[in-house]
Amino acid sequence: MIKSGLAGRIGRMAGDSGPERALIAASFVNRVGNGLFNAASALYFTSVVGMPAAQVGAALTVAGVIGLCAGVPGGHLADRRGARVIMMLALTVQAVSMAALVLVENWAALTVVATVDQIAAAAGGAAWGVLVVRVGGDRPALFRAKMRTFVNLGVITGTVGAGLALAVNTRGAYVTLILGNAASFALCAALLLLLPRYPVRAAPPRQGRRLAFTDRPFLTFTALYGAMGLQYPVVSLLLPIWISEHTEAPRWTVAALFAVNAAFCVLTQTRIGSRVETLHDGGRAFRVAGLLFLVSCPMMALAAYAPVWAAAGLVLAAVFVHSLGEVWESSAGFALGFGLAPDHAQGQYQGVLGLGFGAGQALAPAILTTVVLGLGTAGWLLLAAFFAALGAVGPSIARWGVRTRPQPGVAAEAVG
Repeated sequence: MIKSGLAGRIGRMAGDSGPERALIAASFVNRVGNGLFNAASALYFTSVVGMPAAQVGAALTVAGVIGLCAGVPGGHLADRRGARVIMMLALTVQAVSMAALVLVENWAALTVVATVDQIAAAAGGAAWGVLVVRVGGDRPALFRAKMRTFVNLGVITGTVGAGLALAVNTRGAYVTLILGNAASFALCAALLLLLPRYPVRAAPPRQGRRLAFTDRPFLTFTALYGAMGLQYPVVSLLLPIWISEHTEAPRWTVAALFAVNAAFCVLTQTRIGSRVETLHDGGRAFRVAGLLFLVSCPMMALAAYAPVWAAAGLVLAAVFVHSLGEVWESSAGFALGFGLAPDHAQGQYQGVLGLGFGAGQALAPAILTTVVLGLGTAGWLLLAAFFAALGAVGPSIARWGVRTRPQPGVAAEAVG
């Protein structure tokens, strides 16, 4: 009885229909591969291949910048040619490019292979957004929340596997991780064959490829979302440096904060995300996220003034609050990012949103390590105020978006 109840609960978490379960499974597999690769990629190229860290960083930066430009055209192709086809093609390219990394021996080869991978990733990411909308159906917020829960589980699973390989610390172990990621792309593409062939939705007459670039509420939200995205490297980059250089908290606190962040997101994403469905919900959720970051950042700063165990407890409590903000922020991103986009141009809009978010992530390390760390406690307080100010604009963006969306009767007349 208990087993059947648990199995039923897991089954409900994994989706209410065949397409939902297929896309969630594909997301999980893909993120397991990402977890395997991300934890070991830099060490492989520096320790095994023998490339200087600066060269590795430069190659990945070039690849990332070029890849950003592929999101919008990739999304447009998904809108016009079918998201499943474009996504499967992108995953296949990533499987091949990832496997090719084990043959890389110099900076030029790494730059070329990584650039191909990032172009495919950007195009595929926009197509993925279209699939999420089509599969999500009448309850897209609930479906996206469930999917993000399994995405986080996938990352955790992959990271644990990577940790075991890193402990072995041999070339064979690193190569296994890279090829494991390549295999995850191939398996993810195969799982998409389980999805139906969703028909392409016709665009209204005289509507060009740059519709998203003329949508001012959406572009404003894209800028805000990219800026709010600085909250992700706060946990992965800024806080570990702060703990090691400015607090008396034990070093194991760094590992613990990642565990708390991942576990909390897994446990709360579906409960919170399923409640953020409309544009107005998204605007309010964005404001809540900003207020939670307003609390978490000063808590992180205060850890520098606390004794050992108090500092550790303060850091973990701050990560708990920050993780809650992350869940509200991601839920707002889903509601506004998808809700502002017309059905026939979801891929194009997701490409633009990905461009804005990617630009923010590219700038984040420099901003956080120079401005925030450079100013110390004042930098943390400035960052908290920055997040709160961004979040405060959320409800206004939602209202603006609602006013400027076509009314159902007008949209039907335009299509007809």
